[in-house]
Amino acid sequence: MAKFTEQTLTNWTKPPSNSEETKLENSERMVRDAISSDEKLKKKSTETFGQGSYANNTNVRLDSDIDINVRYTGGFFNLPAETEEKDVGIDTLPPAGYSYSEFKDDVENALVNKFGRSEVERKDKCINIKGNSYRVETDVVPTWNYRRYSKNGNYVLGAKFWADSRKSVVNYPKQHIENGIEKNKNTYRRFKSLTRLHRKLRYKMIEDGEQINDNITSFLLECLVWNVPNRIMNNYDTWTERLRQSILYLYENTKEQESCNEWGEVSELIYLLRGNRKWSRQDVNEYMVQLWEYLEF
Repeated sequence: MAKFTEQTLTNWTKPPSNSEETKLENSERMVRDAISSDEKLKKKSTETFGQGSYANNTNVRLDSDIDINVRYTGGFFNLPAETEEKDVGIDTLPPAGYSYSEFKDDVENALVNKFGRSEVERKDKCINIKGNSYRVETDVVPTWNYRRYSKNGNYVLGAKFWADSRKSVVNYPKQHIENGIEKNKNTYRRFKSLTRLHRKLRYKMIEDGEQINDNITSFLLECLVWNVPNRIMNNYDTWTERLRQSILYLYENTKEQESCNEWGEVSELIYLLRGNRKWSRQDVNEYMVQLWEYLEF
């Protein structure tokens, strides 16, 4: 007999409660206010939007936080290899005259002015705002526009930032949101529910003393569910069976690299299990065995 009842699994598929959602919305609004009212930043071209599990509506109950992207749109990176500015028609554009490090400093100052120095902590990749009874803990990520050019001059727009440790990160948060919405429509709204279920189980395993590989992140779990075929969400009648079949699929297809080599992040613009990633195919395969045994399937 499975460890958890169908009713328990169903409960874990649900999004945050109304009170949690209000605190999430308060956090986003306050960050927007901080950026739009700052004397220096309101003279710059920026956009502020939610990203991560909050924006994708895949966060779980009683573990809700929020990621906010504050993106500078007055400049951009980057060019494809072996390409010059004139090759893609941007050689006549003026220099930005503004560096990423200056922008991150300005965002930090705006948040300190809004929330107070004691409530704001600068971290390597983000600027953290403490939670309280009115708002949730918030990670603000200052980014720049990133243009991923093809050789014909066309590009897709993403976001790029540098950690204070000087490591650069590129992602595509808006494409991630759009693709997640589309898959959710195509699975009778079950994609996001199944993602929440996988995320909740990871937290529950940790709570129960299971030693979970640090490489198994909430973001990775969402991307893994993204690569689960829609039929698994559509063709089974219970969350017990959808969960069981998703674990089996992910386990079977991470035995060998060839089976998962083409898997992408939800944005479908970055390979999930290729290159220099925090996690590996082996990490995923071993975790699926651990999860299966934990669930007593």
